[in-house]
Parts: sequence; C-alpha cells; structure tokens
Amino acid sequence: MYRSFCGCVAFLMSCTQLYAEDWLSFRGPNGSGVSASSLPASWTPTANIAWKSELPGPGVSSPIIVGSKLFLTCYSGYGIDRSKPGEIENLKRHLICFDANNGKKLWQKDLPAALPEDPYSGIGVTAHGYASHTPVSDGESVFVFFGKSGALAFNLDGEQLWQTNLGKESDPWAWGSSSSPILYENTLIVTASAESQSIVGLDKKSGKELWRQEASGLDGMWGTPTLVRIDDKRTDLVLSVPKEMWGLNPKSGKLIWRCNSTNADQSHSSAISLGDTVVAFSGRGGGSIAVRAGGKGDVTESNVVWTGRDSDRFASPVGHNGNVYLVANGMITAINGKTGEKLSQLRLTGGLPAGGGGGFGSADYGSPVIAGNKLYYTKGTGETFVFDLTGELKQLSVNLLTTEKETFGGSPAVSNGKIYIRSDKNLYCVTDLKQDVPLNASASLLAKKDDNEPEERPRQGGFGGGPGGGGGGGRGGFDPAAFFKERDKNSDGKLSVEEVAGSPMADRFSELDKDKDQGINLEEFRASMQGGFGGGRGGAQGGGGRGGFGGRGDDKRPKRDQRPAPDA
Repeated sequence: MYRSFCGCVAFLMSCTQLYAEDWLSFRGPNGSGVSASSLPASWTPTANIAWKSELPGPGVSSPIIVGSKLFLTCYSGYGIDRSKPGEIENLKRHLICFDANNGKKLWQKDLPAALPEDPYSGIGVTAHGYASHTPVSDGESVFVFFGKSGALAFNLDGEQLWQTNLGKESDPWAWGSSSSPILYENTLIVTASAESQSIVGLDKKSGKELWRQEASGLDGMWGTPTLVRIDDKRTDLVLSVPKEMWGLNPKSGKLIWRCNSTNADQSHSSAISLGDTVVAFSGRGGGSIAVRAGGKGDVTESNVVWTGRDSDRFASPVGHNGNVYLVANGMITAINGKTGEKLSQLRLTGGLPAGGGGGFGSADYGSPVIAGNKLYYTKGTGETFVFDLTGELKQLSVNLLTTEKETFGGSPAVSNGKIYIRSDKNLYCVTDLKQDVPLNASASLLAKKDDNEPEERPRQGGFGGGPGGGGGGGRGGFDPAAFFKERDKNSDGKLSVEEVAGSPMADRFSELDKDKDQGINLEEFRASMQGGFGGGRGGAQGGGGRGGFGGRGDDKRPKRDQRPAPDA
C-alpha cells in the first residue's frame, strides 16, 4: 500500500542538516544514528586505532559522548559464562567514564543489582546480559536505566544524584529489557516494559515520577522511542510496539494516535523519523511501515504513507538524503523513504561467517550509523563494513579491530572525527591517524581469524537497541537440534537433570521425559518445542526464561489495558 505525502516533508539526516558533535544518547541525535563527522574507511588492529581500553565486564549498551568524556555501562559477577553463570547475588552493574581523547578511565561506579533478577538461563538474558540500555545525557548529568535496579542519575564527575525504582516484574519470556532512556525537555522518559508494562516520565533533577502510563501492549517491545517535532507547540513520542505504532504526548505519556502496523508479535528494533514521518521495520516477515505523525485517534487509514515487505532482525534502520538503509540477514537494503520502493540491495562480503553459537542464527545486534556520506556497520564477530552512499550503494571495505576472540553487541558512537565501538572486553576508538591503510588491509587477517575460530562461535547480542537499544538478542533462527547438542555435554543422546539445570526445562523435566528413562532425548525435546513448552507467542523465534524456548509463559502481573490512557 502506497500513499503520497501531504504537504512538504523535510527529511531528517540529509547532508545539509547540522549535527552536534556530542553523541548524547542511543544512536546519537534523537536516535538517528547520523553524524557529520568524517571517518576513515579502513583500519586494522594496528592502524587508525587511536586507543583501546579494557572493560570490567560485558554489555551490549552503546557509548555516549559528552564533551571530552565518554560513558558506557557493563556488568560483572554473574552471567558471564553460560556453563558456569555463578551466583546471582554477585551481579553488579558498572557505569564507567573515559577520556574520549585518549581512553583513560576517569572513574567507575559499581552498583549491586536489585534482586530478584531474571536468571541467566534459556536463550533470552543469555543473549544480551544485564547491561543493555544505553545511557543518555543532557550535557550536565548522565542517566542510566538498569531494569529492576531502576533509573539513576549521576553528575559528570560520578556523584550519584538519585535512584528511582520503576518496577520489578518480568516480561512473559523473562528475557529482560533493553529500551534506552531518552530526554524531553526536563523529563527523563524510561520504557519499563518488562519491569512494569509501563512508560514513565521522571523529573531529571530529582528523579520524582511525573507521570506513568501502563499498557500490556508494551510486551514484546525492546526498541527505543523517538521524538518527532510536529510544530512549535507539539512533539510526538513515537513507539513501535508489536502490531501497532503509538504516538504519545511526552508531557503525560497519554496516547494521542495509533495505527495498525505489521503482523509481527514482537518489535525488536527502534523506529526512526524522517521529518514528520516515522519508519519502522519488524522482524520475521513482519514487514515495514511509514506513518505520518501528528494525527489523532486511529490514523491507520489517514496517515500510513507506505508499507513494505522488508523486515529487519535486531538492527535499527538509518536514514540519509531521503533514503532508508536497513542491515539484516547479511544484506544491506536501500529504500526510498518517500515511497517505500526498494532501490538496491547488496550482500555484505569479505567478512567472517555469522556468529550465533549452537545454531541460534545470527548474533549481529548492533545498528548501522552514518558519518558524512559513509555507512558503518559492525557485526557481532567484530568486523565493520563500510559503504559509500554518494552514488550507487557500494561496499568500500571490511575492517577488523582485533584478532582476539571478542563479541560485539552494541552500536557504534560517533563524535569529532572518531568512531567508538565496544565489545564484551574492550572499548575501541578509531580515527584517521594519517596512516596509509588499503581498503582490503584486513582481508588476510580475516582469513587467518576465520581459520582459528571454532566451528560454533560464542553467542552474544543485544536487543536492537539496543537493544537497544538498541536496541533484541538471541531470539532468531532457533535450531532445536543444535541447542540439544550444545546442552548434551557428555554426548550420550539424552539431556540429564544436571545438563538442563538453570533452564526452563529443569522445572518440567519429568513431564518432558516421556519414556521415564531419566533423560530427555532429541525426539522428546522436539515434541516439547511443538507443544505447550515451545508454543505460544514467539513461536519459532525462540524464547527463554519462564516461557520456555518459544512460549510466552505464565504472566502473573496485574491486568492492564492494551494501550496507554487516551490524551484529552
């Protein structure tokens, strides 16, 4: 379905628009993922890397840059190794401040986790861990969201200003959350979908709750909201949720408009704005949609600009010169933002095979960013692909940061001619050091690294947003046989009580063990996936936590309306 624009739409992310050098939130200015900076098109582990700093633990959140300071979150103490997760009582989150120019650690805050937390089991939390929300800053303070531990504020020197609890519930899959906080005027807006099926506005100075809107329709939403300025008097807070798009009043969280979206039961990535139009993609065949913000009530018939069949996985799209770029399933796709027409599509070439470990499919959860007229996309295995956007879409290079075994789940940050990329172990800064680096300089290193990699790569991820923020993690391409093989440590063709310990199967072991031989064989496991253990919302997309590997689980939370309260 295609509809023409009404009136003049000023497309965001064009090369004529100016961007601040600070990168204050998930994917920078209003989540656009766009910077005016000029970055090198190629690097290697020994060329054009300004510095590398060790991190205290993994995470899939993204860096933010405030002046000369860089802020990033990590976690430690629990959930680092799936075979030996440790004791959840030892779980800590960390907020670290680095000098963005040289990588020197300026300070670190260690925060014990509020318990009970979602366990490190199944294929949900194990995909992204416990530091998945990107911080946000107003230039004076830094705000973080740590799920059940709540939202916290710090000044730029690391002094904690306040902490506010936003709920301690779990989503039906017990996958955790990843939607990053954003700022609107003096309000910190936090999407606590898993923790309380709510979106909450907090006073940024005190942490006091200004408003709260609860809605069961937030289940299955892991993306970060975007702000769309309609005119001098109105800004819409837009969310892509399963099967719908919502436009909320950022001063109250109340619902101004809604429209039917794709048929996907989950929304992993974040929507982006192109002027007053919002574009969103959903995964697993859900398709895409562009909606003109600024309406009222049900705008399905009046404000949908176009719909399409292209789907993403976990990466959020990015816009440039009126086009939308989507990276998913090893492909980059260029789409006309006005009409939804597919302009071109290329396969990412020259990199390592997709990660995933144990047959869970792609472990690529970071989102692309644009600097100048180039698009940068970092895969989970660590290569960054660079594309030229000046004419016909063209891949320029594929680059390595390290030959060591590291996993990359966050989205890059760009500021002042530098791109910052985090892994589970290190933070890297790439810039033009005036070194002669051929575009194919990493090719031999990539071949050597591929030869040394194990057949099944370690799994990692993040919710698109990244989650994201960013953005989703570990829920695509679930392969029962591969998962069974991974759990079957002694390769005897059966899963014992010990081998399923810490997973949802442990609670239903006797039920799944149909022949009562004290083991779950592959056929019994497959049967469980086709029945109640694996069925329900999420289906073949995987799952985890209380709901099994594809099921929704028992939701014992209070009954809430599907959507936020309507705006007057």
